[in-house]
Amino acid sequence: MSPVIKKSKYYICVLKIYEVSYILHVETSTKNCSVSIGKSGVLVALEELNTEGYSHAEKLHVFFEDVVKKAGISFSDLAAVCVGKGPGSYTGLRIGVSAVKGMCFALDIPMLAIESLEILSRNAVVANGYILPLLDARRMEVYSAVFDKDYKRVRETQAEVIDANSFQEYLEDGPVFFVGDGSDKCKDIVQHPNANFIENAFPSAKEMVGLAFEKFTANDTVDVAYFEPFYLKDFVGTKPKKRN
Repeated sequence: MSPVIKKSKYYICVLKIYEVSYILHVETSTKNCSVSIGKSGVLVALEELNTEGYSHAEKLHVFFEDVVKKAGISFSDLAAVCVGKGPGSYTGLRIGVSAVKGMCFALDIPMLAIESLEILSRNAVVANGYILPLLDARRMEVYSAVFDKDYKRVRETQAEVIDANSFQEYLEDGPVFFVGDGSDKCKDIVQHPNANFIENAFPSAKEMVGLAFEKFTANDTVDVAYFEPFYLKDFVGTKPKKRN
C-alpha cells in the first residue's frame, strides 16, 4: 500500500495506513460528555457521563487522562484527535473544540472533525428505511439530518420546527427510525405507522472510532487554527434575573 503524505504549516509526516494509529475522540455536543481512543479503527477505551448538569468542563480533561491510561499509551502516542463538530449545545461544543485544538497544537498532530448528527445516526442499525437523527434545539425545534440504512446522507443537516407534517416524504416511502433526544418531541406529533423511535441515544465517542480512522487514512483533516464548531444557529443567551 502506498503511504499517505500529510502536509500542513504545522507538520510534514508520512503515515502508512497499515501501521498502528491511536486516535482520541471527543463528543460534547449534548449533555453526554464522551471521550474514547481507537487503535487503527477499533475501540480500545471509553469514558462518558450523561448528566443534566453538563459536566463537560469538569470531566473532559479527567476523561483524557483516563482513556489514555486504559489504552496503555501516552499522549505522545496519539496520531490525531477527532472532535464531534456539532450542531448541538453552544457551550458544550466550545469546550470540546477548544480542548481538542489545544491538544493538537501541543502535540503537533492533525485534527479531524465529524458532524454530530452523523455520529448519532450510528446508534441505529436497520435493515431498511431511513435513519433520522434529531438533536433538541429548544422549544419545538430540532437539528436533523436524514441517512439511509447504509449511513449515506440523504438530506443535509438543518434546523426545523416539528409539526404534524414533518418528515412525511420519508415516512410515506418506508420505515423511519428517529434517534436522539430530539425524537422525544416527535412522538406525540408525528403520527405514522412507519415511525419508529429509538430512545436514550446521544452522540458518543464510541461511534466515532471507525469514522475518524477513515478520515485519518484519507488525510481528511481540518485546519486547527481556523476551525470553528458547526453551530448551525446563532447563540441565543438568556438575560440574568434582576435582583430585588
